[in-house]
Amino acid sequence: MAMGQDETQRIDRDAQLLRFTRPEQTFPALMPAEIERIRHFGEIRTYADGELLFETGKPGPGMFVVLAGHVAITQRDGLGHVTPVIDQGPGQFLAELGQLSGRPALVDGRAEGDVEVLLVPPDRLRALLVAEAELGERIMRALILRRVNLIQGGIGGPVLIGPSNSAGVVRLQGFLTRNGQPHHLLDPSSEHDAAELIARYSPKPEDWPLVVTAGGTVLRNPSETELGRAIGMIGGAKDDRIYDVAIVGCGPAGLATAVYAASEGLSVAVVDTRAFGGQAGASARIENYLGFPTGISGQALAGRAFTQAQKFGADIMIPMSVSSLDCSRANGTFALALDCGDILRSRSVVVASGARYRRPDIANLDKFEGRGVWYWASPVEARLCAGEEVALVGAGNSAGQAAVFLSGHAKKVLMIIRGGGLGASMSRYLIERIEATPNIELMFNTEITALEGDEASLLRRIRWKSRLSDDEDSADIRNLFLFVGADPATSWLDGCGVTLDRGGFVVTGAQSEQNQGKLVAPLETSVPGVYAVGDVRSGSVKRVGGAIGEGAQVVASLHGYLGDAAKPAL
Repeated sequence: MAMGQDETQRIDRDAQLLRFTRPEQTFPALMPAEIERIRHFGEIRTYADGELLFETGKPGPGMFVVLAGHVAITQRDGLGHVTPVIDQGPGQFLAELGQLSGRPALVDGRAEGDVEVLLVPPDRLRALLVAEAELGERIMRALILRRVNLIQGGIGGPVLIGPSNSAGVVRLQGFLTRNGQPHHLLDPSSEHDAAELIARYSPKPEDWPLVVTAGGTVLRNPSETELGRAIGMIGGAKDDRIYDVAIVGCGPAGLATAVYAASEGLSVAVVDTRAFGGQAGASARIENYLGFPTGISGQALAGRAFTQAQKFGADIMIPMSVSSLDCSRANGTFALALDCGDILRSRSVVVASGARYRRPDIANLDKFEGRGVWYWASPVEARLCAGEEVALVGAGNSAGQAAVFLSGHAKKVLMIIRGGGLGASMSRYLIERIEATPNIELMFNTEITALEGDEASLLRRIRWKSRLSDDEDSADIRNLFLFVGADPATSWLDGCGVTLDRGGFVVTGAQSEQNQGKLVAPLETSVPGVYAVGDVRSGSVKRVGGAIGEGAQVVASLHGYLGDAAKPAL
């Protein structure tokens, strides 16, 4: 007996589901009663056969719940390739994490026959996730798993074309990976089409990689900001929008502030120059954070917080820099000048800009940055040093975590430490793990003296010497990881009235001369309404847990300040 069309479609859908991680959670079917609970959050829409519900590269209108008919989901890249992803029918919902904030769609959704759907726009989707706790949890889990599958499958996002070990490819792959953005790499050494495109558009190595967006735009070795704009990651500030709080920095402290402030009803904007998670986001494994006894990667921890912040409605602008802060409070608001030329206005400001990686005094260091010298150790960099000897400089927890992580990929890790031990700067559990790892070699009282490269400015050899003698040595090392601390990212505060200490960190509470003798919040700066949290704050505990705690603590002060500011003058 021949199968009917519905049965054939069901079998095809079942086969498609097997391609995905945890398919029953990634593509759950909604029961009729659940769809009824969703109805008052959306509106009915109908689409004719072949009509697009959403389109790659264009802002997604929200979440679709299929009531009748079928929708084909396909991937379409800027090179003209179209690949089937999955077919969705009645009871299924169409969305992924980007639809929490109306980001561009990563895939196409096309009606197969007449289709009736319930469309839930982004703001109403966020309201649904909060109001319907159990149902919202299932939907949120599905949105997260769908993004994970898109990333793992290289589905959606831009196409990077260039040698996998080129500095530009590694830089942009790291940027996209840190921001949870799907992308696909084509290496001209193994892909004929990629080789032809390289020869046609960018024969010079300094133009690598080519980046092709979903709309077909071709970029030559773009900056992170250029790429972010091209794929719709960021937009400028909304000129008519005044936020309750603007948070500068999207590391653990900034994310904690965003989650707690937004969940308590404050309107929140978050700005960061590179990626969510800050330096902690680049940690291979964090094992001393409460609630994760087996450890968690910095990327995973930060990614969860990033999703939470969006769930509660925080506007997150990445990559975007703040060039200056105006504390004159014209019309009762602070003004933050963004690098795109826009002005972000808010009633209060939280400085969570953290610190920038410190660069040791090594000749020609900048020549090899991104070409063998790295300031973090992610899977992108680990892939480059598989089976090789690598060197790592540093003695703090970040250095220890990176050494352990790299030891699982590299043949050997030379850990170069300027001092005579690790006990003063590293947690005991990490010291014990390093000592138990056979392919990590500790080199105490040692410092790097020179870097050598080839004609392409790729690192090929490092030299070091003992601080206790005149002994010098060298080795053929193509990857050097530097974890030598960081300096506060506070140059954008110049001239605004916020007091800094001698090291450039933000002074808060009674430590500030302007606040002495006053009753002020512990995290408030010398300027009322401006607060500082996390690594950028003078005297803070430089740990992930401390940063998150301060981010949560400052929200009570924000409520107090905003409440007082709203009171009429007597």
